[in-house]
Amino acid sequence: MNNYEEANQIMTERFGRDSVISVATIGDDRPHVRNVDGYYHDGAFYAVTYALSNKMTQIESHPEVAVCGEWFVGHGIGENAGWVGDEKNAAIMIKLRQAFDAWYSKGHVDESDRNTCVLRVRLTDGTLFNQGTRYDIDFVNKSV
Repeated sequence: MNNYEEANQIMTERFGRDSVISVATIGDDRPHVRNVDGYYHDGAFYAVTYALSNKMTQIESHPEVAVCGEWFVGHGIGENAGWVGDEKNAAIMIKLRQAFDAWYSKGHVDESDRNTCVLRVRLTDGTLFNQGTRYDIDFVNKSV
């Protein structure tokens, strides 16, 4: 296993479940940070949100974002991956529904609303700390 695979495995173990992460966006020339329930899979964080929310309108204007979670900080490109009910999101939605099961189906999400969307943050770079080891990860070139 190379260093990237090792770092990716740690990311999956740590964030491949319902994980509170902070997402920073730019709006009105100022940074805005909020916590979201996130899920990590294959170099990206995913969240279910509302397409008309401030974070999504800010991402639409300035897609570069920063993320922060348990001993991880990074940068990525945020995007609206589309309505949660879209067939193209079927595979990731199975994972998100399972990861967010404790709250997802208890009136917090209206999947029939076409503005309920998947936020995908495709990570570009980040720094992960694990048991005294620092990983400076290049997600684009899959290297550490």
